[in-house]
Amino acid sequence: MTDIRELLRKGRMFRASGDPSGAARYLAEAAEHAPHDRTVLTELALAHFQSAALGKAEGVLRSLVELDPSDGYTRLLLGRTLARQSRHVEALPQLRLAAAITRDPEVESEVARVEARVTTTREAPPPSP
Repeated sequence: MTDIRELLRKGRMFRASGDPSGAARYLAEAAEHAPHDRTVLTELALAHFQSAALGKAEGVLRSLVELDPSDGYTRLLLGRTLARQSRHVEALPQLRLAAAITRDPEVESEVARVEARVTTTREAPPPSP
């Protein structure tokens, strides 16, 4: 029997020591054995985000949103992941939901930053051929 708690502990240890890719290996194994464990999935999403595996992070975060649509932290992380991929228009609704759920001024500031990026992108002239 796989000890999910031990895999989670090792994943957290690797992440804390600055090795999110190493952490992701342990956390992905834990997620295979506990695919609906929100703690495991959140740690895995963070490891992917921190190692710039943004597509993987997005996939895990979307699973977390399905498990609990009212989780403001998951919405924030999903918004940050999308924004980091320069998908600001997609990030904005996630960040707005996170701000509404958490009422955190820092999240509201992030919404403003992404809104500014969306406005700038819309107003920018098309690139020359």
